Amino acid sequence: MPAPVRRTPRADWRKRGEIALLSGPALLLFLGFVIFPVLMAGFYGFFKWNGYGWPTEFVGLNNYVLMWQDETFRAAVSHNFIIVVLSLVMQGPIAILFALLLNQKIRGQSLIRVLIFTPYVIAEVVVGIGWSLMLQDAGALNSLLEKMGLGAWQQSWIADPAIAIWSLMIILTWKYLGFAVILMLAGMQSIPEELYEAAAIDGAGFWKMQWSITLPLLGPTIRIWAFLSIIGALQLFDLVNIIWGQYIASTAGTSTMATYMYQNGHLAGNYGFGNAVAVMLFLISLVVALVYQRLVLRRDTEGALTGPARGKRRKGRK
Repeated sequence: MPAPVRRTPRADWRKRGEIALLSGPALLLFLGFVIFPVLMAGFYGFFKWNGYGWPTEFVGLNNYVLMWQDETFRAAVSHNFIIVVLSLVMQGPIAILFALLLNQKIRGQSLIRVLIFTPYVIAEVVVGIGWSLMLQDAGALNSLLEKMGLGAWQQSWIADPAIAIWSLMIILTWKYLGFAVILMLAGMQSIPEELYEAAAIDGAGFWKMQWSITLPLLGPTIRIWAFLSIIGALQLFDLVNIIWGQYIASTAGTSTMATYMYQNGHLAGNYGFGNAVAVMLFLISLVVALVYQRLVLRRDTEGALTGPARGKRRKGRK
């Protein structure tokens, strides 16, 4: 049995130097464009500041107290979490069904994939303006319903608080469904075909195979997609601001933490308060991400560890 190769201190320093050289520029960019702005936002959040010069009017935690005392902000937080839940419930099952369809050999498969994925690559400005023109009271949808003799179905699709949130969810589903479908399809195509052949020999039907093989092996892909969907829903801004504007978003029941920050920080000229909202949005997203990673993604990340890192994780458990 050959003796293990002993690494010299010089080799260790050389390896560390290579790592520093390769990761240093990316680390500097991350510190400069992510960590530093977060720290500065936390600093400005303790001041009443109009955005010009150095802040001098220190207010401590008053911005955070005012934020949580504001019913509009609490409503925006609830809207964000409603969007999180509805995005998972609506987009997930539809994406899996579409991926199952596109994973079969059907005519026009490539064209269907392109059509499903196209909305995802369209700019949010174009999507927002297009849907706002269609859904306003005198828009294309209500006009179409009237011409079809369904005038009783006409609604204020973007102004009625009871309907606006569902209009937003339909737009979000249409916009981001293609991304979910592509992820699910990639996950399905990585499943070995031999498993389906063995199940077919045992007499399993199509849906039985999907339930017993596809969904369990698609689990890591679903969990990654759900994580991206959750973070995106918590930070939603552009489509809401474009379609509903700065005034109607809160009254229509579609405001989010990001639109609240924009309205009460940038538009109001109170940048100290806006930075405090930004910090709160960051903290809420961070807590959700850490909890999700701890409860849902933990076994996926542990399965990806190999060698000494995996051994250390197992020792830590004991």
